[in-house]
Amino acid sequence: MANDLGTTKNTKPEAPAKPARGGGGRFVYQTLKREILELKLAPAEPLDEAALAERFSMSRSPIREALVRLSAEGMVEMLSNRTTLVAPINLMEFPRYVEALDLLQRMTTRLAAQHRTAEDIVEMKSRAAAYDAACLEEDHLAMSATNKDFHMTVARAGKNPYFTASYGRLLDEGRRILHMHFEFTRDSAKGRSLGPEHFTMIDAIERRDVADADRLAHEHTALFHDRFFEFLRAKYQDDFELEL
Repeated sequence: MANDLGTTKNTKPEAPAKPARGGGGRFVYQTLKREILELKLAPAEPLDEAALAERFSMSRSPIREALVRLSAEGMVEMLSNRTTLVAPINLMEFPRYVEALDLLQRMTTRLAAQHRTAEDIVEMKSRAAAYDAACLEEDHLAMSATNKDFHMTVARAGKNPYFTASYGRLLDEGRRILHMHFEFTRDSAKGRSLGPEHFTMIDAIERRDVADADRLAHEHTALFHDRFFEFLRAKYQDDFELEL
C-alpha cells in the first residue's frame, strides 16, 4: 500500500553527473535523499549496493557510507539480512505521527514566543520569505526544505535543544508526506499553501503572545493533517475505474 502513495509523475532515477573528487559518499547521499523525498524512489523500494555502485560508477564503500547516513536520518532501513529499503510510509501510524508533531510544534512555538530575540524574528521572516519564493517556483523539494528551515528557526528561538532535536527528526520524517501535500495544493482548486500561516505565527511570536502562538501552531498542524487526507481521497477517486 505504501508504494501506491507516490505521485503519478515519478520516473526512474537517471544516472547522475560525476561528483567532485573525494566527495563520492556525500554526492550519493545527496542524490538518494533527494530522490527519496521526491518519491522517485518509492517507499519500501530495495536499494541494492551493487546496482547503486554501477549506477554511480563507484566502489561500494561510498555507497555504504551514504546508506548508513540515510539510515541515521530515517530515510532508509538497513535490515539484518543486509537488505536496505527506502523507509516505508506507514499510514496506520499517521494519526500518531500528527499527535507528536502537533505537541512539539505547539511547544516549540510557545517557547519561541517566550524567549525569542529580535534577531530570531529577522531570521524567521527571512526563512518564511524563502519558503514563499520556493512556492512561486513550484519547487517541491525546495518547499519542503525551506518549510523545515522556517520551523527549525522557530524551535531554536525557544532555546530548548531537546525539543529542537526531536522536532527536527519529526519534520524530516514527514517531508515525503509534505511532498504529497504540495502535489495536492498545486493540482486542487481547493488546495492552499501552508505559507500564509508562517507569517501569522511570526506575528504572534513577535508580540510574545504565547496563547495565540499555541493556537496558530495547532491550526497549522490541523491544516497539514486535513490536506493530506483530502489528497488521499482525491487520489483514490481519480485512480478508481469500473468497467461493466
